[in-house]
Formats: sequence, C-alpha cells, structure tokens
Amino acid sequence: MADYIAKLFSLEGKVAAVIGAGGYLCSEMAYALALSGATVAVLDKNAESIKKVSQNIKDGGGDVLDILLDVSDKKNHELAVEKILDVFGHVDILINGAGINAPTSFLDISLKEWHDILEVHLTGTFLACQVFGKYMVKNEKGSIINISSASANPPLSKAFTYSVAKAGIKNLTQNLAREWAPYNVRVNALRPGFFPTEWSKKNFITPERERAILGHTPMKRYGKPLELVSAVIWLSSDSASFVTGAEIPVDGGFSAMTI
Repeated sequence: MADYIAKLFSLEGKVAAVIGAGGYLCSEMAYALALSGATVAVLDKNAESIKKVSQNIKDGGGDVLDILLDVSDKKNHELAVEKILDVFGHVDILINGAGINAPTSFLDISLKEWHDILEVHLTGTFLACQVFGKYMVKNEKGSIINISSASANPPLSKAFTYSVAKAGIKNLTQNLAREWAPYNVRVNALRPGFFPTEWSKKNFITPERERAILGHTPMKRYGKPLELVSAVIWLSSDSASFVTGAEIPVDGGFSAMTI
C-alpha cells in the first residue's frame, strides 16, 4: 500500500520552479516538492529569503537552485528558464506565488499602488505562464499551478486591488487550461482561504474582522501552510493527469458557507 501511494504521488525526476518561494506559503510548497522527490528552483526578489529556503532544502537532502527574479520583467523570466534548463535540463512544474497586498480604502488607492499590486500578482503570473508555458507547450508536458484566493470571487473587503488581481488569475488559469490541454500542459489554481502572515494580522485583521472570518469558516480557524502541501503535490504529480482548469479550494469550508 505504501509503495502504491508513493508511486502515485512521486515527483522523482521532475523539476519544479517555485516563484515567490521566499514567502510564507510558497516556501513550504518548495520544501514539500523537494521532499516528494522533485528538484527545485526557488525564485524570488528577496535574496535573503530564498537563500534560507534553499538552505532548508539542501539540509533536507534536496537538489535546489536559487534565482533572483523580478516577476514584472519578462527578460528575468526568460533568463530564469535558461538557467534552470542549463543546470537541470528541463522544467516540469511551475508555481506562481509571488504576491503583495495593501489595506488602502478604495477612494484612497493611488495609481502606483494599483499598478504595483496588479503587476506582481496578475502581470507576474501572466509573464511566467507565457515564458515557462512556451517551453512546456513545445515540450508537450507540464503542470502550472497559479495561486488564486478566496477573494477571487466574491471579492473580500479591504483588499480591492488584490481581489481584482486574483479574479484575473482565475480567469487566466481557465483560459490557458483550455488552450494548452492539447499539448498535455495542465493549468490549475489553488484557492487558499485565510492563511494570515504576521503582516496580515497587523495590517488587515482587526479583532472584529477576525470574528467575521472565523464565523464564515466552518472549521473556525485559520489554515496552516502545511495544509496546502498535499494539493500542490497532487496537482504537480501524474496522478492529476486529467485535472486542468480547476480551482482547488483549501479554505476550511469558507467557500461553502452562507448562513
């Protein structure tokens, strides 16, 4: 039984690129992919963060490559693919998880803030899919996992630009799933519920807001980064070979809740 499960979800021989790997959620995903047998490239704009993640993977016995990446620069993505191919020979899995946010009220959002958030989430995901996806389509295999959100639809309050970006990512995911299915390139999205960072707790989640969030979450608690891992491994593996265009909620029941 154990061998069957291991074979079903094994990522041995696969190479994964994790964008936003220095972050709260994607760092856990990168480590989990390595533990599942994948060789991992960790990409982020923050050099210090990815060095920590890279070292963690190395300490666990995994093969890893760290790459500085500005997600808003197409050339950066092209150079990243070239480097991964040069070192590892191929790339099979892409996770798009770079992100920023701001709690600015709608009438006070500056054009710069609007562009900055859209650029990181939506444009960054678009460029990564375009550049990495071009290679995968040519190679006729690959799994892309974009990061949607509970705010993709319906939108969350206090996260106006972020919600717009996540709705766009969901739409982009479904568009590409349809376009690239004939080439055996699967494009799916994870839809996390509330997995707050310390920054989020400080800037977004007042006691009143926490009561509202947990009151709308049947499990009555926040998620833990490790709880996203199984969905990532499944979507990355050949066991999800007939899954594309899906948005997988991992939210403690948040998306199922009404009254």
